[in-house]
Amino acid sequence: MEETKPLYYRLHNRLLSEQTKERGEKLIIYISIISFVIHLALIFLNSAGILEIGAEASLFQSPISAIYTPFSFILIYEVYLLIYYLPQSITIYIGKQYEIITLIVIRRVFKDLGNLELSPNWFQIQNDLQFTYDLSATIILFLLIFCFLLLNKRSNTTENTEQDVVSPNIQQFIKMKHYISIALVPVFLLLALYSFGQWAFDTFLSTETVIYGLKDLNKIFFDEFFTVLILTDVVLLLFSFIHTDQFSKVIRNSGFIISTILIKISFGTEGLLNTALIVVAVFFGVTILGIHNLYERIEAPEEV
Repeated sequence: MEETKPLYYRLHNRLLSEQTKERGEKLIIYISIISFVIHLALIFLNSAGILEIGAEASLFQSPISAIYTPFSFILIYEVYLLIYYLPQSITIYIGKQYEIITLIVIRRVFKDLGNLELSPNWFQIQNDLQFTYDLSATIILFLLIFCFLLLNKRSNTTENTEQDVVSPNIQQFIKMKHYISIALVPVFLLLALYSFGQWAFDTFLSTETVIYGLKDLNKIFFDEFFTVLILTDVVLLLFSFIHTDQFSKVIRNSGFIISTILIKISFGTEGLLNTALIVVAVFFGVTILGIHNLYERIEAPEEV
C-alpha cells in the first residue's frame, strides 16, 4: 500500500514520522549519557596528568563543564524537531529556532560556570561578565518564547484550519514544505558530521589551527546552521505566495527572516553585543507576530 502513495509522503514517513522522532529521541538520550561519561573521564585523565589536553582547557578542568557535551547532542535533536515541525506550521518552526538559540545560550552558561572567578571584581572580569550576560539573556529569552507561544495559538489555529480546506494552492504549498523538510534532513546530518569531525581534528590532531578553531567553540555547526535557515526562510516566503498574498502574512514571514538573520549575525560577535543581538532578534520576532495577530483582527478573513 505504501508504494502507491506519493514519493514525498513515503520519504517524509521514513525520515520525519512520529515513530522516527521517538527513535531519534531515545538514540540522543543514549548518546548524551555516553558522551557525558566520556567527557567526565577526559576531565579526570586531564586532572591526573595522564592525558594532557591543552586546547580549550576550560572544558576539561571542571566536571560542571562536562554538561556542555550532552547538551550539544540535545541541541542536534532540537534541530531535527525544527525540521519535523516545519510542514505543520511556519510559526512553530520559527518558535523552534528561538528555542534552539536559547538552548545555545544555556549551553554556554554551563561552559561559563567552569571559568568563573569569584572575587569582588566581578564586573571587571570578562568571564564573569559573560556569565552575567548569558544568565540574564536566558531569563529574557525564556519569557519572550512564552509570549511567542501565546501569540502563536491564534496563528497556529488559523494555519491548521487552512490546511483542512481542500484547495490545490494550499495542498501545493503544504507539499512544498514537505519537500523542503525532507531535503533539510540529509543537509543538516552532513553538516553536523562535518562540523563535529572538523572540531575533533582541530582539538586532538591539528597543531596549527587548534587555537583558532576552538576560539569560537559555541559557533561550531550553528553558524552554518542558521545560514541554511535563512535560505530556507526565503524559499518559504517565496512559495507562500502560492498559498496567500495577504499583506499581514507577507510582513510576518519577512519579519521572521529578519529575526533569523539577526541571530546569524550574532555568531560573528562576542560579549554583550552577541547577547544583545540574540535578545533583539527574538524580541523582533515576537513583536512581528503580535502585530500580525492584531492586524488580522481588522482584516476580513481571506477567501480560499
